[in-house]
Amino acid sequence: MIAVPIGPRQRTAIVGSPEHFQRFPKPVTPHDLTDHPCIRYRFASGTYYRWEFERGGIELEIEVQGPLTLGDLDIMLDAAINGSGLAFVFEDHALPALENGRLIRVLEDWCPYYPGFFLYYPSRRQLPTALRAFIDFVKAETARQS
Repeated sequence: MIAVPIGPRQRTAIVGSPEHFQRFPKPVTPHDLTDHPCIRYRFASGTYYRWEFERGGIELEIEVQGPLTLGDLDIMLDAAINGSGLAFVFEDHALPALENGRLIRVLEDWCPYYPGFFLYYPSRRQLPTALRAFIDFVKAETARQS
Protein backbone atom coordinates (compact mmCIF):
# COMPACT_ATOMS: atom_id res chain seq x y z
CA MET A 1 0.00 0.00 0.00
CA ILE A 2 1.07 3.55 -0.70
CA ALA A 3 0.20 6.31 1.80
CA VAL A 4 -0.05 9.95 0.71
CA PRO A 5 -0.59 12.62 3.39
CA ILE A 6 -3.64 14.72 2.55
CA GLY A 7 -3.31 17.43 5.13
CA PRO A 8 -1.37 18.73 8.10
CA ARG A 9 -0.91 17.12 11.48
CA GLN A 10 -4.14 17.07 13.47
CA ARG A 11 -5.01 17.50 17.09
CA THR A 12 -8.21 17.04 19.02
CA ALA A 13 -9.72 19.38 21.58
CA ILE A 14 -12.10 18.94 24.49
CA VAL A 15 -14.34 22.00 24.52
CA GLY A 16 -17.28 23.39 26.44
CA SER A 17 -19.16 26.65 26.69
CA PRO A 18 -18.42 29.23 29.39
CA GLU A 19 -21.90 28.46 30.79
CA HIS A 20 -20.97 24.79 31.11
CA PHE A 21 -18.02 25.71 33.31
CA GLN A 22 -20.23 27.88 35.51
CA ARG A 23 -22.11 24.68 36.40
CA PHE A 24 -19.21 22.18 36.41
CA PRO A 25 -15.54 22.45 37.44
CA LYS A 26 -12.96 22.15 34.69
CA PRO A 27 -11.68 18.58 34.42
CA VAL A 28 -8.03 18.11 35.34
CA THR A 29 -7.65 14.53 34.07
CA PRO A 30 -9.65 12.53 31.54
CA HIS A 31 -11.14 10.51 34.41
CA ASP A 32 -12.87 13.71 35.60
CA LEU A 33 -15.09 13.53 32.51
CA THR A 34 -17.32 11.07 34.37
CA ASP A 35 -18.60 14.10 36.32
CA HIS A 36 -19.57 16.01 33.14
CA PRO A 37 -22.32 15.67 30.58
CA CYS A 38 -20.51 14.93 27.32
CA ILE A 39 -21.67 14.92 23.74
CA ARG A 40 -21.11 11.43 22.42
CA TYR A 41 -20.24 10.56 18.83
CA ARG A 42 -21.83 7.53 17.17
CA PHE A 43 -20.36 6.01 14.02
CA ALA A 44 -22.64 4.89 11.20
CA SER A 45 -22.02 1.31 12.40
CA GLY A 46 -23.74 2.18 15.68
CA THR A 47 -20.62 2.02 17.86
CA TYR A 48 -19.71 4.94 20.10
CA TYR A 49 -16.38 6.70 19.88
CA ARG A 50 -14.30 6.30 23.03
CA TRP A 51 -12.41 9.55 23.66
CA GLU A 52 -8.66 8.99 23.28
CA PHE A 53 -5.99 10.70 25.36
CA GLU A 54 -2.23 10.49 25.77
CA ARG A 55 0.26 12.22 28.03
CA GLY A 56 3.75 11.22 29.10
CA GLY A 57 3.44 7.78 27.57
CA ILE A 58 0.11 7.10 29.27
CA GLU A 59 -2.66 6.29 26.81
CA LEU A 60 -6.31 6.29 27.85
CA GLU A 61 -9.64 5.62 26.22
CA ILE A 62 -12.62 6.99 28.09
CA GLU A 63 -16.22 6.07 27.34
CA VAL A 64 -18.08 9.24 28.20
CA GLN A 65 -21.76 9.61 29.04
CA GLY A 66 -24.12 12.42 28.33
CA PRO A 67 -27.55 13.59 27.30
CA LEU A 68 -26.76 13.88 23.60
CA THR A 69 -25.39 11.47 20.99
CA LEU A 70 -24.68 12.74 17.50
CA GLY A 71 -23.02 11.58 14.31
CA ASP A 72 -21.98 14.96 12.89
CA LEU A 73 -19.02 17.01 14.12
CA ASP A 74 -20.54 20.36 13.09
CA ILE A 75 -23.65 19.67 15.13
CA MET A 76 -21.52 18.47 18.05
CA LEU A 77 -19.63 21.77 18.00
CA ASP A 78 -22.88 23.75 17.90
CA ALA A 79 -24.26 21.70 20.79
CA ALA A 80 -21.14 22.43 22.88
CA ILE A 81 -21.41 26.15 22.09
CA ASN A 82 -25.05 26.04 23.22
CA GLY A 83 -24.14 24.42 26.55
CA SER A 84 -25.23 20.80 25.95
CA GLY A 85 -21.97 19.40 27.30
CA LEU A 86 -18.34 18.84 26.49
CA ALA A 87 -17.37 17.84 22.96
CA PHE A 88 -14.37 16.00 21.51
CA VAL A 89 -13.64 17.72 18.19
CA PHE A 90 -10.77 18.60 15.89
CA GLU A 91 -8.80 21.59 17.19
CA ASP A 92 -8.87 23.44 13.85
CA HIS A 93 -12.63 23.01 13.66
CA ALA A 94 -13.13 24.57 17.10
CA LEU A 95 -10.58 27.37 16.66
CA PRO A 96 -12.98 30.17 15.65
CA ALA A 97 -15.24 29.51 18.66
CA LEU A 98 -12.21 29.26 20.96
CA GLU A 99 -10.81 32.55 19.68
CA ASN A 100 -14.07 34.45 20.16
CA GLY A 101 -14.73 32.97 23.62
CA ARG A 102 -17.80 30.89 22.75
CA LEU A 103 -15.84 27.78 23.78
CA ILE A 104 -13.24 27.01 26.41
CA ARG A 105 -10.68 24.26 25.95
CA VAL A 106 -9.78 21.79 28.70
CA LEU A 107 -7.39 18.84 29.04
CA GLU A 108 -5.15 20.35 26.35
CA ASP A 109 -2.09 18.58 27.74
CA TRP A 110 -3.87 15.24 27.20
CA CYS A 111 -4.54 15.89 23.48
CA PRO A 112 -1.38 15.14 21.47
CA TYR A 113 -0.85 15.74 17.78
CA TYR A 114 -1.15 12.85 15.38
CA PRO A 115 0.10 12.62 11.80
CA GLY A 116 -3.20 13.57 10.17
CA PHE A 117 -5.10 12.00 7.33
CA PHE A 118 -3.67 9.85 4.56
CA LEU A 119 -4.93 8.54 1.26
CA TYR A 120 -4.10 4.85 0.92
CA TYR A 121 -4.04 3.06 -2.40
CA PRO A 122 -2.58 -0.21 -3.68
CA SER A 123 0.90 -0.17 -5.13
CA ARG A 124 0.28 -0.88 -8.80
CA ARG A 125 2.13 0.09 -11.91
CA GLN A 126 -1.06 0.76 -13.85
CA LEU A 127 -3.33 2.97 -11.71
CA PRO A 128 -6.65 4.01 -13.19
CA THR A 129 -6.35 7.46 -14.79
CA ALA A 130 -8.92 9.03 -12.47
CA LEU A 131 -7.12 7.76 -9.36
CA ARG A 132 -3.75 8.97 -10.70
CA ALA A 133 -5.25 12.43 -11.37
CA PHE A 134 -6.76 12.54 -7.87
CA ILE A 135 -3.48 11.52 -6.21
CA ASP A 136 -1.60 14.20 -8.17
CA PHE A 137 -4.21 16.79 -7.16
CA VAL A 138 -4.00 15.82 -3.48
CA LYS A 139 -0.20 15.95 -3.49
CA ALA A 140 -0.20 19.39 -5.16
CA GLU A 141 -2.84 20.77 -2.79
CA THR A 142 -1.02 19.42 0.28
CA ALA A 143 2.25 20.97 -0.94
CA ARG A 144 0.47 24.29 -1.54
CA GLN A 145 -0.93 24.33 2.01
CA SER A 146 2.45 23.57 3.59
